[in-house]
Amino acid sequence: MKKDNLKITGMSCAGCASRVETVITRIPGVESCYVNFALAEASLSYNPQQISLGKIQQIVTQAGYPAEMITPEIDTSQTTENLSLTRKVIFGGISSILLMIGALPMMFMIPLPQGLTWLSLHWVQFIITTPVMIWCGQPFFSGALKALKQRSANMNTLIALGTGSAYIYSVIATVFPQWFKSIGIHPEVYYEIAAVIITMILLGKLLENRAKGQTTAAITKLMGLQPKTARVLRQGEVEDIPIESVTVGDKVMVRPGEKIPVDGIIIEGNSTIDEAMITGESIPVEKRPSDEVIGATINKTGSFIFQATKVGKETVLAQIIALVKQAQGSKAPIQRLADRVISIFVPIVMAIALVTFILWLLITQNLSLALINTIAVLVIACPCALGLATPTSVMVGTGKAAELGILVKDAQSLEIAQKLNTIVFDKTGTLTAGNPRVINFSTSKGVDNSQTRELIELAAIVEKYSEHPLAEAIARYAQQQGVKLPFADAVDFLALPGKGVQAIAKGKLVQIGTKTWLEEIEITDNNLDALAREWQNAAQTVIWLAVNQEIQGIFGLGDSLKESAIPTIQKLKQKGLEIVMLTGDNQKTATAIASQLGIVKVFAQVKPFDKTRIISSLQQEGKIVAMVGDGINDAPALAQADLGIAIGTGTDVAIAAADLTLISPDLNSIITAIRLSQATVSNIRSNLFFAFIYNILGIPIAAGILYPLTGWLLNPILAGAAMAFSSVSVVTNALRLRRFR
Repeated sequence: MKKDNLKITGMSCAGCASRVETVITRIPGVESCYVNFALAEASLSYNPQQISLGKIQQIVTQAGYPAEMITPEIDTSQTTENLSLTRKVIFGGISSILLMIGALPMMFMIPLPQGLTWLSLHWVQFIITTPVMIWCGQPFFSGALKALKQRSANMNTLIALGTGSAYIYSVIATVFPQWFKSIGIHPEVYYEIAAVIITMILLGKLLENRAKGQTTAAITKLMGLQPKTARVLRQGEVEDIPIESVTVGDKVMVRPGEKIPVDGIIIEGNSTIDEAMITGESIPVEKRPSDEVIGATINKTGSFIFQATKVGKETVLAQIIALVKQAQGSKAPIQRLADRVISIFVPIVMAIALVTFILWLLITQNLSLALINTIAVLVIACPCALGLATPTSVMVGTGKAAELGILVKDAQSLEIAQKLNTIVFDKTGTLTAGNPRVINFSTSKGVDNSQTRELIELAAIVEKYSEHPLAEAIARYAQQQGVKLPFADAVDFLALPGKGVQAIAKGKLVQIGTKTWLEEIEITDNNLDALAREWQNAAQTVIWLAVNQEIQGIFGLGDSLKESAIPTIQKLKQKGLEIVMLTGDNQKTATAIASQLGIVKVFAQVKPFDKTRIISSLQQEGKIVAMVGDGINDAPALAQADLGIAIGTGTDVAIAAADLTLISPDLNSIITAIRLSQATVSNIRSNLFFAFIYNILGIPIAAGILYPLTGWLLNPILAGAAMAFSSVSVVTNALRLRRFR
């Protein structure tokens, strides 16, 4: 399945978004789709062998909602829309003021000054209102017509029915006043209601758009980090080219103070680089030949040349941007209730409006009064606030997370984080610094000093073929002992996950790993057991060395705890979470490290494939489990957990492995992620509460439920203002998350 996004225009409410979602999901070959009303984007998963994105785009456009491909550039369509809205609001506002002045004698029995009496003439009001209906109201009427053709109804339907009824009634009263008089009805006009409602809704839409623009500020900020050009060496000459023209393999020159254009590896020169935008660390990092550099980070001191390894969508920054957009376009589980309501909302409102009209007409015999109350019901009932309640909070929350160095895969991950009651930590590279070193080395009895150097050399020759941190530590130890390692001197290398490695080095079978593994293959020697236990009690990991199927020595390796490990574990326990540690180390070493951290529940000597089983067993106990690992070796466990949290550097592997990726190695980010999750879900709930209460209370009041008790009716103009500003208030409430610290 392939995942893509489409930009959707013409959506005026959550009902439109639901309609587009239905249209897309019914297309053969489309697996799933979610339309984000706030972003005006459709996120879909489809089989490219059955249907193309272009065909999907065509079908959606034919349904009345023009769809466009998403481009990597910053979207300027909202700016254009806001300019058009501003013009319409100004024109509608001036017209509405004139109409309100003209309506003063009818509404409040206030006589107009002699020079303004012409504003109360019906034909003058008709001339002022008609351009507002045609130009300013065009989106509502065309949208309602599209919905009618699709045999559906949406916000445009409600607005078009409400304002259209007021306008048509007024036009008939203007053109045929005698007919009204003949049936005993005074020919009143309600031009001001139609014009003011349209203007107020457009003003609300303008304010809503401007507020929504702030919810995507994180994306805009990330996009602005990348430089526009790169200085590339081609055919012996230096030339500045657009960033889009850089290809893998290009040699790129970077001077002090410049941003690094793409990802690559330094091949010449040294420097210090500010990688705060990726890692959150404010201290510049020293870089030299063979070190990796990341696009959009800042070169601080020296000049250097690097070879581009990732460009375009493959760079770390591009992947971060893609992940943030993916999260902002995803649907939170809490949205389902709103979706169910929205799917039946407009038809119910139209039914309520019809009942309101009939009841008021039968009870009062007053056509004007029945019409006014019906218009109020239609106008106040727009479900925009319901549609915006969840996605706006998700957009701001995930954007804020990105600013704090937390990459969120989807809205569901953000929601689950605040429900956690158990967190499982991998040890190496997560709770520890992930940079182990050899502290001790000892040989078996009968091995003289002259053979010790050779044993270290044999171990290092084999271990240099492994990428495991412990293997790298042994290779470094050999170099520190003055052992010069040949480039290639091992054959038949074999790595056994969770056990060890073996190979033929200098004609000898060398096996390095856990004692359990060596015992499995019947290699035993008890001479070093006491020393091994002593090292394990001191929190050292013991690695056993066998040559030609005889144990020759042991390495004692130690890894320091991260500075943030102990305070983070303490804070998590204070929040009532159960903490579990997983490690491939033996029980004694694991217990020693766990005791330093204050962790009681420890699973030791765990093989990679056993981690998934342990996570599953915790879930079967009814626990909501997060797994924290390095995002690569722990991928199966991260996938099994309710929430996978990768401690990484923003690489594609870490991003793919987890639901949350913490770019910084600081474990305090876990606390921040949980707090942000709680704040976001709380914000969503308050938005949904406000949106539901607004409609639950607003519709009956508009229908006149208070009239028998108070004699008060809701003016349709006030209903329009309330509807317009309900959406603005929801977006404004979501924007409070930007102040999260």
